[in-house]
Amino acid sequence: MTIKCLIVDDEPLALDVIENHISKIPFLKLINKCKSAMEAMQAMKEENIDLLFLDIQMPDLTGIDLLNSLNKKPLVIFTTAYNEYAVTSYEFDAVDYLLKPIRFERFLKAVDKVYEKINRKEETPKIESTSDSTQKDFIFIKTDYKTVRVSLSDVLYIEGLQGYVIIKTEKEQIISLLSMNHVQETLPDNLFVRIHRSFIVSLNKIDSIERGRLHIKDKVIPIGKSYAEHFKIVINNRKL
Repeated sequence: MTIKCLIVDDEPLALDVIENHISKIPFLKLINKCKSAMEAMQAMKEENIDLLFLDIQMPDLTGIDLLNSLNKKPLVIFTTAYNEYAVTSYEFDAVDYLLKPIRFERFLKAVDKVYEKINRKEETPKIESTSDSTQKDFIFIKTDYKTVRVSLSDVLYIEGLQGYVIIKTEKEQIISLLSMNHVQETLPDNLFVRIHRSFIVSLNKIDSIERGRLHIKDKVIPIGKSYAEHFKIVINNRKL
């Protein structure tokens, strides 16, 4: 298995250090080095990327801005000189969080997590669909020993827990061994939006929004700080 990587960092020394670390690991393939988020956006249009080594604090667009702009997010290892971003990395489902200067031993531990995560994903039951992401009105979910059909119009929200997700519908809840990132990539983004590390909600089911949280029926769901700006844009596009 080859994992295609992209480094995004505005510091030339950091780019060189990470490139050198990558060169020592057989299953990593460096596709490009980018000095800005804008360069990275272009690089990802030209090549599918499995893993981002992403600096957070960069001029113009930050690493967080870059992630929020992506519909399909690769796996991420944050690389930064600031330890206060640890909570942010957690909210974005980052595989790991590396503080500069990055030692090779610590780097190797992080990419081993990526390798294991990709292997698990390949073995994990996947959401099956009969149409593309913008046209589908139902999905098939593997749960326990059967596959069930779920109408997207019935889904209220999806909650991510350790190693699995709970899909809450109008009538039931369905538990499946899926990652939140995979669910997010599969659902149509004109109907669903991720508002927190652990929650994806149906836009059609939101009853009200207030003070960093929203209500769907009797469920109160927090809006994560890292997702708030994107969610605000989505909502503003639908306001009268």
